[in-house]
Amino acid sequence: MSKRDLKKYLSQIDPDQIADQILELYDKFPDVKTYYDFVFNPREEKLIGEAKAKIRNEYFPQRSKRAKLRRSTAQKFIKHFLSLGVDPIALADLMLYNIEIAQRYTEKREIRYASFFKSMLNSYEQALHYIVSHGMFTDFSARAAVIRDEAANQKWENAHFFDGILQAASDNS
Repeated sequence: MSKRDLKKYLSQIDPDQIADQILELYDKFPDVKTYYDFVFNPREEKLIGEAKAKIRNEYFPQRSKRAKLRRSTAQKFIKHFLSLGVDPIALADLMLYNIEIAQRYTEKREIRYASFFKSMLNSYEQALHYIVSHGMFTDFSARAAVIRDEAANQKWENAHFFDGILQAASDNS
C-alpha cells in the first residue's frame, strides 16, 4: 500500500477507528511501542547514558574478565537512535564515544585483527559524515582531531585514513 492510498483510507474512517488501529499496532508491534514510548517520554540523556554504559562494558566488562569487543553493539544503538530521531548532538556524541572507548582499550592492549581497525575507521567516517550533514562540525572537530591523533599515536594500521576523512569533513563543512 502506498502512502497516498493510506492517506485516502485514513480520511474515509472516523477518528475512533484510527485510534483503535493505532492501539492495536501498539500492542502488536514492539517497534511501534518503542516509538510511542520515546515520543511521549524521550529521556534522551538516560537512553544515551545506558547505551554508553553498554558500549563501555564491551571493552571494560564489570562482571567477566574478558572483553567482548563487539563493535556491533554500538552500531545497533546508533541505528536505533537514528530511527527514533534522537537529538543529533547526543547521537554524534555517542558515535564519537564509541571510537574513544575503543581507543582507550587499545591503549592498554594490542589488537591484531584488521577487521577491528577497519570497523573503527568506518565508524569514524560515519560519525563525521553525520556531524557534517547536521552542521555540527565546528562543535565536534576538536574531538575528531583527538581521535585521529590517537589512532596515529597508537600506530593503528589505517591511521593515515583518519586524517583524510577528517580533512574531507573539514572541507565539506
